[in-house]
Amino acid sequence: MEQRAVVTAGTGGIGLETALGLAARGYAVTVVGRDAGRGARAVERIAAVATGGGPRFVAADLASLSEVRSLAARLAAEGPLKVLVNNVGAMFPEQQQTVDGIEASFAVNHLSPYLLTELLLDRLREGAPSRIVNVSSGAIRVAKRSFDAVEPPGGYYGFHWYGRAKLANLVYTVDLAERLRGSGVTVFAADPGGAATDMTNGTMTSPAIVSPPLRLLWPLVRRTFARSTAGPASTAAKPSVVAATDPALDGQTGLLIGPQAHPVPAHRASADPRAVADVLRLSRELAPL
Repeated sequence: MEQRAVVTAGTGGIGLETALGLAARGYAVTVVGRDAGRGARAVERIAAVATGGGPRFVAADLASLSEVRSLAARLAAEGPLKVLVNNVGAMFPEQQQTVDGIEASFAVNHLSPYLLTELLLDRLREGAPSRIVNVSSGAIRVAKRSFDAVEPPGGYYGFHWYGRAKLANLVYTVDLAERLRGSGVTVFAADPGGAATDMTNGTMTSPAIVSPPLRLLWPLVRRTFARSTAGPASTAAKPSVVAATDPALDGQTGLLIGPQAHPVPAHRASADPRAVADVLRLSRELAPL
């Protein structure tokens, strides 16, 4: 039987490199993205290294919760799932709302992977032992930690709001790992570190995306993420591939795999009881199952 794996935002950057790593390890990989042309090129590259089932592309705009639901239904209809890598992520220089009327950073970086994961849990249980990998970010360190509402108080700064959404997803990841403990489905977060990708190169261009105090450190912040100095996407994908496949992690769950591709302590805010309660409440209200 094929060992099925799904990688969201898998047609380029870290997602594509993750898909290549999984395919080389024998998984039949489905990559999810918005652009059919990029999808076709990704499938061609993945097929060249695949040692298991053939790869394929599925189109979905994961900023839309209705498209997330349709994607989940399609994937669930295909049977057991061994690996789900929620690689989707986006940083927005200016404040935006999705088609659902939800602030875009929170919707794309947290609600989308939250909803897709919850809707595929039965198939992941059927595929057990199986793994869920949620791609995190070091931007969590500068995130506001209030989750009373979707949008935090104060002005909009894309980098901080991105980090806050990634923190929400890390909170969910740690909580989900405990909820699924003993089920055969293990859950990991993966921090790629600074990566040379279209997302970071396209958004880390102006200090306007960070709060005024952090603008004093803008050259340092930009060097951490900009294409010119950050590592290649193939290196940034290693934490995700390790989290999804490394036998040394068998039986473990709730770990953060850091940029050096080994477990590191998760940010302490990820286990804050109030943050957990508020993130779960918001998730269930905005993306009911």
